Amino acid sequence: MGFSFRPELFYCMEAFLVSTGIVALAEMGDKTQLLALVLAARFRKPWPIVLGIFVATIANHALAGALGAWFTTLIGPQALRWILGVSFIAMAAWMLIPDKLDDDEASGAPRFGVFGTTVLAFFLAEMGDKTQIATVMLVAQYQAYFWVVAGTTLGMMLANAPVVWLGERVTRLVPLRVVHVVSALIFAGLGVLALLIKA
Repeated sequence: MGFSFRPELFYCMEAFLVSTGIVALAEMGDKTQLLALVLAARFRKPWPIVLGIFVATIANHALAGALGAWFTTLIGPQALRWILGVSFIAMAAWMLIPDKLDDDEASGAPRFGVFGTTVLAFFLAEMGDKTQIATVMLVAQYQAYFWVVAGTTLGMMLANAPVVWLGERVTRLVPLRVVHVVSALIFAGLGVLALLIKA
């Protein structure tokens, strides 16, 4: 019996891998990565911090993905194509603007414990952040909710978990400016493809 590769599986894997790669790159030097560094230095308990990042990311990106899926029900394919194309290009420009961490985002109330403080801080820091907006756009683009949310969550973990354990050494391995330019080029490429490929 021969193996048959279904096109929809390929499409789902593309959504997963593109989402993972884009978010992992977009997170380099992002305020949530800086927040991970601050929490690691403050609490020195990596496991509850990493678990808190994971829970906050799933919750935040699940909501963002639901918004992206809902968005596709309101707008026709042609309008959606233009909105996504322009949004991806705008995201490319946003990638070139460095993030900084606000003082109130870094200060979590110790009464919530390390895990609770991390969940709350990360969830709030992700609201309106690049990766949350990218999740909305990627779900709208691929219309593969589970695969995009899984990919963006993995991308967040790939970028932030090593920072919790290894600290600033991770952020020094690759120049952040190069990472941001590469991220911007990927977003711009997705934007141009969305504008050129007709539904």
